[in-house]
Amino acid sequence: MDLGLGGRGYLLTGASRGLGFATARALVDDGARVAISSRSEGSVQRAADELGGPPNAFGAVGDLADVGSVEQLTRQARSQLGRLDGALISVGGPAPGGVFDTTPEQWRSAYDSVVLGPLWLVRALVPSLEAGAAIGFVLSTSVREPLRGLAISNALRPGLAVTVKSLADELGPRGIRIFGVMPGTIATDRMTQLWASSGDPDAARSATEAGIPLRRIGEPEEFGRVAAFLLSPAASYVTGTVVAVDGGRLHSP
Repeated sequence: MDLGLGGRGYLLTGASRGLGFATARALVDDGARVAISSRSEGSVQRAADELGGPPNAFGAVGDLADVGSVEQLTRQARSQLGRLDGALISVGGPAPGGVFDTTPEQWRSAYDSVVLGPLWLVRALVPSLEAGAAIGFVLSTSVREPLRGLAISNALRPGLAVTVKSLADELGPRGIRIFGVMPGTIATDRMTQLWASSGDPDAARSATEAGIPLRRIGEPEEFGRVAAFLLSPAASYVTGTVVAVDGGRLHSP
């Protein structure tokens, strides 16, 4: 199926590795051009080079918790790509721990990066978007079910998912689609860190796999293909929804 991505331009944040990079790879492989960002100049430039470099892939440094950085990132992506047809917004996961194990500073920092940063980026992007654009948020299955040991994520991600519905109402009349994607257990550095924090990484991974109907950990490429489809014109009537890519782990409908 032709996704209609040829010649289109997308900004992807937090995309020097993991899920964002896998999505960037899927977009570029289907003919799109991408600007990818992260907070580390070295890692984002290496990632852009791995995607083929200009004119197909550009790197930029940006911190979504900094409003000035968000505006600069939007201008730079527009200049690099010549057009913006959408974005995939991903930020690092909040600090692990329960309600009584996490500090007020960790909660405030997570709110700035997980909630405010993505929303400021949407506000900065909208005036520069082409007709038929799409914006996706990388969320978490904590939107539907709480995850053990991730109290901050359990509190913030569901609110952002509801905001997706609100933004769909606001942006739909402009022809802009918005959606969320909930990755389940995907083989990323984040999951490796969480398993390590359990004290027995091998046992934690085995227990995780046993709770997934497909009985395996997902690969970043499997997430990337779904996210690329949702960003593409092929998904032109999909907005205001949150899609799970979790191997069936969620028990909610």
